[in-house]
Order: sequence, then C-alpha cells, then structure tokens
Amino acid sequence: MSVDYVPGNQVRLLENGVQFFPALIADIAAARTEIHLETYIFQDDTIGRQVADALCRAASRGVKVRVLIDGFGSKDLPDSVVTQLRDAGIDVLVFRPERIGFWLRHQHLRRLHRKIALIDAHIAFVGGINIIDDFDMPGQTPPRFDYAVRVQGPVLSEVVPVVHRLWRLVKWTQARRRGRSGRGLAADPRPAGTQRAAFLVRDNLRHRRDIEQAYLDAIAAARDEIFIANAYFLPGIRFRRALVDAAQRGVRVTLLLQGRVEYRLLHYATRALYGQLLGAGVNICEYHSSFLHAKVAVIDSQWSTVGSSNIDPFSLLLAREANLLVDDTAFAAQLRSSLQAAIDAGGHCLPRNGNAYASRWTRMLAWLAYASVRFMMGMLGYAKHR
Repeated sequence: MSVDYVPGNQVRLLENGVQFFPALIADIAAARTEIHLETYIFQDDTIGRQVADALCRAASRGVKVRVLIDGFGSKDLPDSVVTQLRDAGIDVLVFRPERIGFWLRHQHLRRLHRKIALIDAHIAFVGGINIIDDFDMPGQTPPRFDYAVRVQGPVLSEVVPVVHRLWRLVKWTQARRRGRSGRGLAADPRPAGTQRAAFLVRDNLRHRRDIEQAYLDAIAAARDEIFIANAYFLPGIRFRRALVDAAQRGVRVTLLLQGRVEYRLLHYATRALYGQLLGAGVNICEYHSSFLHAKVAVIDSQWSTVGSSNIDPFSLLLAREANLLVDDTAFAAQLRSSLQAAIDAGGHCLPRNGNAYASRWTRMLAWLAYASVRFMMGMLGYAKHR
C-alpha cells in the first residue's frame, strides 16, 4: 500500500492528559464555528466534566458542537451528562448503543475506538487519549501513559471528511432528526508548518487493513531501528514474521508493552508470543510505572505513527481506528526520546535467554490465554488472522 504524505503541516506531540487536555480545552474555548468530538470513553470524572463544561460554553456562544461516543466504552456515562450536553444545544450520538447480549453478535464488537477532535476544521487532535482522568485507575500514582497529536495544515483535508462521513452515517442509521444538520465546514488547506503527514483509518469497508499495512510496509523497509509502544499487543502471524525478519537482518527492534495486568486474558495471551520474539532477537520491555495506553511507533528516526490502533485482533479487525503518520526527523526524535525516557523510568527489559522471563506455570497460563483468544476470534469468523 502506498501512503500519500501531505506536506506543509504542523504536528505537535502531546504526552499524557497533562499536555492533551489543556490544549484541547483551550482550542474548544477559542472555537468560533464548529466542534466535532469522537471518543471511545467519555467518563464522568474531573476531566470529563471540564471537557463537557467547555463544550457547553462553546455551544452557548453559537458554536455548532457534535459529540459522538461509543455505546460500550461510554456505557457508564450518566444520562445526566448527556442531558446537560443536549440541553446546551449540543448534538450527541451514540455509536452502537450497548444492548443485552451484544457480545453474542460479532457486529456489536465493532466499536468506535478512535479519538478525534476537530476545531473549526482548522485544528485536529488525533491519538489514543480518551476523555478520562489519567489517574482514574485503582492504585495508580503516575498517570496513564499515552499520546496524542495536535495537527494543523493540509492533512486536515483527509481528517475532516472522515469525521463528517461517520457522523452522517450514524445519524442516518439511527434515524435521528434531533439537532442541527448540515455537512460541516470544509477543511482549511493552508500550510501551517513543514512536516509531512498522512491520516489513516481502519473500518469495515474500504480501509480494512490500511493501518496494519502501513506498519508492515514501514517494518519491511526498516534498516536501523524499529521502536513500537503498544498497550494491547497480540499481532497476527504476518506482523510477527515482519518483526522477526527485521531483527534477523540486523535491525534493532524494541517493543514497549504493558507490564501491569489490566485485562488478564490479553495480558497473558501476549506473553505467549514472548519466546518466539525474544529468541529472534527482538527486545521486549514491559512498562510498570503505570498503565500503558500508548499506540505509537518510530522507525529509522524518520517514520512515526500516533493513534488509537492497538496491534491486536480487536483493533486490526473489528474497531474503527485512526492513526496519524508523520514523516519528519524532528518529530521522530522527540517521540523516540519520550519512549526511551519511559523505559528508563519505569521499564523492565526482559532477558533473551530462552524462557528465563517467566516460570513454567506462567508460560502455560499464557498459552491457555492465547488459545482462548484464538478460539474467540474463530467463533467470530476471524480465524484466518493468525
């Protein structure tokens, strides 16, 4: 797959909510015409209320505000918050509302997992950060570790139509007549910087494997280093082979993965792959300071991606995802430096000597978890993705 990079952009890296939310709220406060917000989780916590209040203030001064939340990820959002938003004149839609027994039908696992905000079709936020307090995890002192980017420039001509198209689709499928209509603002195509960028999505129509293929192409072309940080890492056989091939041709491959147990099944299923990867020369570091939620990569100090897509079957085969690719040495250097700092501060790098990273019982548990995930995917009709 050939990626068409667009020149003339300004891409700002945002690490964790401490950088992301002040930037988002400031741009919401400065919005003059239109705001679109898509998120998997919209939590009723300190951060959620700050964002909701900012959106309501924008609507009160005449800004058209649209909010699209996922029906499963935001299932705990109280009706009172949705009512607050709608009473302020904000159009709120729910992507695939949760229903009893939803998990019995694979189409209900096709979630809206991407996180995008558009401000006046002039600024976009893309990344992995939900509308949730970074510290909203039991026993967590350092914040949840994640990234987003703030983007201006011609690449918005790729972002804006995608956001508008999904909004119209959800509104049409749910036969919603409430709220304001219209196609929304056209993207501002004026150059804003010097960086080359591309916007990729994963959906179930024309872009089923675009994000995965972009990763595979970049890995295949790597000559010096591959650095991937991913919260939920359970790649198929093509992805694993690509990493192994890269390591065996002398590329330094480093994976920064979740060290803390958040979802036990996925955690142990991922560990079933450690032996093959470590044996091939791949470096695996687990992040233990807090919960890792990042979905980023840097390759050869030039190619970078920041987005919502995990490298697991749910992101690569089921969910709607969005990643920004950046072809820029300065941005790559900044992201790589941040990842290395995370390893230095809270990473534990595993030994390569065989199975020394885990006990026999842990390895057995890992393979049982991996078999369970494979069985689940087979039941859903995705068994060919190995």
